[in-house]
Amino acid sequence: MLYVTSMLSVVRRWQSYARLTAAAEGNSAPLPSQARVVICGGGIVGTSVAYHLAKLGWTEVVLLEQGRLGAGTTRLCAGIVSVAKPIFIESKMADYSNTLYERLEEETGVKTGYVRTGSLCLAQNQDLQPVPIVIKPKEVAKLHPLVNIHDLVGALHLPGDAVVSPPDVCHALAVAAASHGVQIHERTSVNHVLVEKGHVTGVETDRGPIECEYFVNCAGQWAYELGQVSEVKVSVPLHGCEHFYLLTKALEPPLQPSTPVLMDMDGRIYVRAWQGGILSGGFEKNPKPIFTEGRNQLEIQNMQEDWDHFEPMLSALLRRMPSLDSCEIHQLVNCPESFTPDMRCLMGETTGVHGYFVLAGMNSSGLSFAGGAGRYLAEWMTFGYPTDHIWPLDITRFGNLQSSRTFLRHRVMEVMPLLYELKVPRWDFQTGRQLRTSPLYDRLDTQGARWMEKHGFERAKYFVPAGKDLLALDQSKTFYKPDWFDIVGAEVKCCKEAVCVIDMSSFTKFELSSTGDQALELLQHLCANDLDVPVGHIVHTGMLNERGGYENDCSVVRISKNSFFIISPTDQQVRCWAWIKKHMPSDPQLHLEDVSWKYTALNLIGPRAMDVLSELSYVSMTPEHFPSLFCKEMSVGYANGIRVMSMTHTGEPGFMLYIPIEYALHVYNEVMSVGQKYGIRNAGYYALRSLRIEKFFAFWGQDLDTFTTPLECGREFRVKFDKDTDFIGRAALLKQRQEGVSRRFIMLVLEDHDAELDLWPWWGEPIYRNGELAGVTTSSAYSYTLERHVCLGFVSPPPGAPPIITPDFINRGDYEVDIAGQRYPAKAKLYPFSSLFTQQRRRKDDMELSNFQGK
Repeated sequence: MLYVTSMLSVVRRWQSYARLTAAAEGNSAPLPSQARVVICGGGIVGTSVAYHLAKLGWTEVVLLEQGRLGAGTTRLCAGIVSVAKPIFIESKMADYSNTLYERLEEETGVKTGYVRTGSLCLAQNQDLQPVPIVIKPKEVAKLHPLVNIHDLVGALHLPGDAVVSPPDVCHALAVAAASHGVQIHERTSVNHVLVEKGHVTGVETDRGPIECEYFVNCAGQWAYELGQVSEVKVSVPLHGCEHFYLLTKALEPPLQPSTPVLMDMDGRIYVRAWQGGILSGGFEKNPKPIFTEGRNQLEIQNMQEDWDHFEPMLSALLRRMPSLDSCEIHQLVNCPESFTPDMRCLMGETTGVHGYFVLAGMNSSGLSFAGGAGRYLAEWMTFGYPTDHIWPLDITRFGNLQSSRTFLRHRVMEVMPLLYELKVPRWDFQTGRQLRTSPLYDRLDTQGARWMEKHGFERAKYFVPAGKDLLALDQSKTFYKPDWFDIVGAEVKCCKEAVCVIDMSSFTKFELSSTGDQALELLQHLCANDLDVPVGHIVHTGMLNERGGYENDCSVVRISKNSFFIISPTDQQVRCWAWIKKHMPSDPQLHLEDVSWKYTALNLIGPRAMDVLSELSYVSMTPEHFPSLFCKEMSVGYANGIRVMSMTHTGEPGFMLYIPIEYALHVYNEVMSVGQKYGIRNAGYYALRSLRIEKFFAFWGQDLDTFTTPLECGREFRVKFDKDTDFIGRAALLKQRQEGVSRRFIMLVLEDHDAELDLWPWWGEPIYRNGELAGVTTSSAYSYTLERHVCLGFVSPPPGAPPIITPDFINRGDYEVDIAGQRYPAKAKLYPFSSLFTQQRRRKDDMELSNFQGK
C-alpha cells in the first residue's frame, strides 16, 4: 500500500480501523435507527467533517462509507499539502489543514507521515510572473539536488508546505472522531435521502433506514449521483477525470523525505520525495473525463495505466530532472479526481432541501482543503451561518443549469489543465458557453461584442470596432495595460458625453406580490431600508443577516400597492431566492416568482439618453417630469408595458429599460436608430465597471459580503432604524453604531503609477497605512475620468491601536498599494473624488449609489 514503510504499520492501521468502526469483518453491528446527522463518505473530507462536528460538541453523529475508510481517492492522493492557493479563503483552509495534520499525531497517537518539506514553484519567465521572484536558480539547486536550473529565472519558496500520508491522516481523523462518540459504519451505501416538506428526515441505506435532521454529502466522485437520487434532487455540479502520477523505486543515493516539493507550472508537473524515490504527476492539456454515464464501484478500484497519455508529463519530468533517466519505475498510478465548473470546491447548505449540506469537488486539492473545509462546514452547521467569507465556495453560486452531464464533462476538460496555467485577470472559460443568452445576442455579436460569462449568461465585455484585430484581442493575456484599453475608454467617454446602450439582461429579477400587505410586511422585515414608499419609487437596500452583514444588495421597485420588482446581481439568482424563501411565511396569498427570463434589460447611459427616450415615447424624460429613482410603465416605439427606471447603476444619468422579451429586438433597434443622431453606441461591462468604481459603488460578492455591514461601507443612509417593522440585523447595527466600526470601506486613487509601463492593480493587493499593513483591495479599475487607477478596499487599525475607525483615522493616514512587491502612494477618500455633492445631498437623493449588479 502507498505511503507505508512497513507491513507492521499496515497491520496496525487496519486493526485500529476494526476497533473504531461499528462494521468489523463478519460481525456487522446494526445501524442506529436515528441520528442527528448522517455523513456520507469516509474519505479525508467526510472524516474531517465528523471530527470537527464532534469537537464542537455534536452527538449522534453517524459516518457511512460504502467501502473501507480512506479507500477511495484519499488512498491514492499524492499527499502534498500546499498553502498557496488562488483565493484567500482557500489559502486559509489549506493553512489550517497544514496545522491540523501536524498536530494530529500528538492528539491521536496515529502516525500521519507529516514532514514539513516546503515547496518550490519554478518560474521560467519573469515577465509572466505577477509576484516577485523570491529565490534565485542557484538557491533552487541547493534546496533540491536533482533540479535542472538552466532555463529558470527563479522560484517561489514556500517553506511551510508539507507532505503526509493521506490514508493515515484519514485514519487519525476517524480515530479522533470515534473517541468523541462518532459512529462509523463501513460497507454501508446510502441509496437516497428522505425529504419531507423541504427538510431532511432521514436516509435509506442498503442496511436499513436512519432518521436524521442533517445530511452531509461528502461522497467525492459520487456526490453528483447521490444528489440526484434524493427524494428532492440536489444539484452537485462536479465531474471526474483520470489523474496520473508516477512512482519510482529508491534512487541512489535515496532522496531525503525532507526534500522540497517541486511545482513546475511550465512543465505542468509536480514532484515530491517518496520512499527514497520520487512521486510525480501533473495536469495535462488533454484530460480524460470518467464516470459520465454513472457509478461503477469496481471501475474506481481498477483504473488502468496509460503510458501514452502520461508521456508528455514524463518528458517534462526528465527535462527538469535529467538524472532520473536511469531510475527504475515502480508504478504508474491512475487516481480519479473530481472537478467543478469554476475550479473551486462545493460547500454549504443546498437551497432545495433544508438540512442537506455538501462538501465535495476538491479539484485535486482535497488533502490541502479537507481540514479547513471540514471545520468551516461544521461551524456552519453549528452556528447556522459560515464563520468566514466563503461565498466563492458556496454551492448556491451554482444552479440546476450547471448540472448537465454534457456541460460538466466538457467544462472539466478545460478546468483540469487550468490548474497549472497562469490565469491572467479577466480570463474566461471557453467551454459550456452560450448556455443562457439575451434575445439580442446575435445582433450584438455581429456588431463586435466580445463575450464573458456570468452564472451561465453571456454578457458583452466591450465592442470591437470594425477593422480591429479580433484574434489579437481574444488572445491578449497580461497583468499590464490590456489591449482593450482604448476601446473601453471610448465607450466610457460616450457614456459621459453622449449615450450608450448596455445589455444587462443577466440581472436576477423577482416579483413578489400578495393580496394584502403580506409582500410589504415581508420586505420590511428582510430589508434595512424603508419599502413603504409610493408606487413607482425605487429603493436601494440591503437584505441583512442577524449580524448586520449583507446577504443580498438589491434594488426594489414598488410596482403597485401589493407588488414589488426585485433586482439583484446575476450570480445571486439561487442565493437571493433561497434567502427570501427561507423567511417567507407559508401563506397562499403571498407569491414569489423568478421573472429573470421574462425581461430583457437595456441600460441607456449618458446625458442624451433622455432625448432618445423622449423621441421614442413622446413623453418628457427631464428630471422635472421623471425624477431620479422612479419607475413608470411606458410605450417605447410600438411596444407597450416597458418598465422604465431612472437609474443606471453607474452614477451617470440615464435609464434602465425592462422589456418583455418578445419586444426586446424591436425596442433595441428603435433605440439604436433614433440614437444615431445623438452619437449612440454599444458598450459593455468593462466600461460599466470603470464607471461604478470611480463613483465608489460597491459590488456584492467582491466588495460586500455577509460580514460587511452598511455602517462599514458608508451606507448608513440606506438603513431606516426608525421604520415601524423590526428588520433582520437591526439590533446588531444599533450596537455597532453605538460602539463604532472596526474597519472601513475606502477609495484609493494611485499616484506615481504609470498605466503604460507598470503592473496594474486588479484586486487583492495589500493596502498599507503609515507603512503598516491595513487591508487589501477588493475592486480595481482604471478611471478614464481621473486618468488614474482607482482601488476600493477595507482598512482596519494596526495591532495595538484603538479598534475603532473614524473619518479622522482615514484622513490622517499616508497610504500605499502594493502591486507585486512595488508600493505606490495613494490618496484615500470616504466619498468619490468626482462628486461635487455634499454628504447631506447624497443622503437626500441617494445619489443613485445603486448596487452594481455585475462585475
